[in-house]
Amino acid sequence: MPKLDRVEEELDDLFPQSSWVRNKSIAVLLPCYNEEAAIATVIDGFQKALPAAKIYVYDNNSTDATRANAAKAGAIVRSEPHQGKGNVVRRMLADIDADIYVLADGDATYDPTAAGKLIDTLASNNLDMVVGTRNGGGEAYRRGHQFGNQLFNRIVATLFGPGFSDILSGYRVLSRRFAKSFPVTSSGFEIETELSVHALDLKIATAEIALPYGARPEGSESKLNTYRDGLRILATIAMLYKELKPFRFFGAIAAGLILVALALGLPIIHTFLQTGLVPRLPTAVLASGIMQLGFFSLGCGFVVESVSQGRREAKRMRYLDLQAIAGKS
Repeated sequence: MPKLDRVEEELDDLFPQSSWVRNKSIAVLLPCYNEEAAIATVIDGFQKALPAAKIYVYDNNSTDATRANAAKAGAIVRSEPHQGKGNVVRRMLADIDADIYVLADGDATYDPTAAGKLIDTLASNNLDMVVGTRNGGGEAYRRGHQFGNQLFNRIVATLFGPGFSDILSGYRVLSRRFAKSFPVTSSGFEIETELSVHALDLKIATAEIALPYGARPEGSESKLNTYRDGLRILATIAMLYKELKPFRFFGAIAAGLILVALALGLPIIHTFLQTGLVPRLPTAVLASGIMQLGFFSLGCGFVVESVSQGRREAKRMRYLDLQAIAGKS
């Protein structure tokens, strides 16, 4: 009993505004690929920060001692054979049942002691996602990556609306209804972008908390390829825009095609009105074809927008079908 009392006192310290969260199950999710140098430290940090939580490490085809080190540190170790962080997160959210999910990386760059603060913010404000934004300098957060992150943040804010200042942060706390209603489609590092855009699209209640971001320990290397993964994230944003804002997407294409058609065709129309002749027939045919493509694209926008709205309503209904973190009021 004294040990149980100590755990309850620790939980009260972790969640001062929402001590009732002690009745909620918490799962710490750590997707890993070749993180033998850091994973034990990460697990130990979360064990101390969240003594009542279950810690899951999903190994993604590591060729080092990640699995052995994680198991020795006391984590529940499982495997995901499909390569890529998005594939691992999809498997984790499908397999694990919990009221609160703490999603972090196994590279020791995120501060486990901040987990209580993130969870308390989620619970006390009845939110569905809290993002730990990264504050760090030097090698911990390279200048090129900072620039890319800021660029992607601006693109997402322009296309989907403001709401996040660090869409690529991997340190997040999710409610059960968010996790179980989130249709993961990404396979790689685009998963954080997809999480953020999903919340923006459904206007889900979220928050951000600035947290320190540290350097990797010696012997641990980043799996992020700046240019390849940057292009994949950019392509993911474009695909999400097509899926979630199809009328705007196809409408923009239609507008571009119609403008090109007018630029090619107006001089020919002007000449025809003056002389009754069509001196550049191939150009006239080309302008006509481009104009038809423009209106065809506009029609596609109307049709796909209806389909997208239906899918959005289905996702919203699934989200509302699950109980909020604060329960019924």
